Amino acid sequence: MRKTTPKKRIILPDPKFNDVIVTKFVNNIMLRGKKSIAFNIMYDALKIVSEKLKEDGLEAFKKALANVTPNVEVRSRRIGGATFQIPSEIRADRKMSLAMKSMIKYARNRHEKSMSQKLASEIMAAFKEEGGAFKRKEDMHRMAEANKAFSHFRF
Repeated sequence: MRKTTPKKRIILPDPKFNDVIVTKFVNNIMLRGKKSIAFNIMYDALKIVSEKLKEDGLEAFKKALANVTPNVEVRSRRIGGATFQIPSEIRADRKMSLAMKSMIKYARNRHEKSMSQKLASEIMAAFKEEGGAFKRKEDMHRMAEANKAFSHFRF
């Protein structure tokens, strides 16, 4: 590569919990630059989670995020006219990004009234190791296990 890699942007911790992970999650929730609305959605969801689970909302959120974080993924690689799905480990920052994006995606597809309720129910489902985001992680691991025979093509 000719160009230098861009510098990592510093993400400031959120005002309420003083946590960088919450800010990253809010940045993924945010649509059209409406960050204050995204913060309100996140804080309301964590409040709903803490009321229903009788546990600290932030700790439940972190455990849920850990439950939906994948460790391996399959990448397509073309070798001799055939395309192989090659399992490979995921970098730490990409793991977190994939987990957050899948949790938000499956929260948006839920059938509840507000986004904060949808997000809260997805967090609770992930905390209990069920729900769409957890199923996606399991599918990724299953695909990697099925294609373990091609791991010697790793690049």
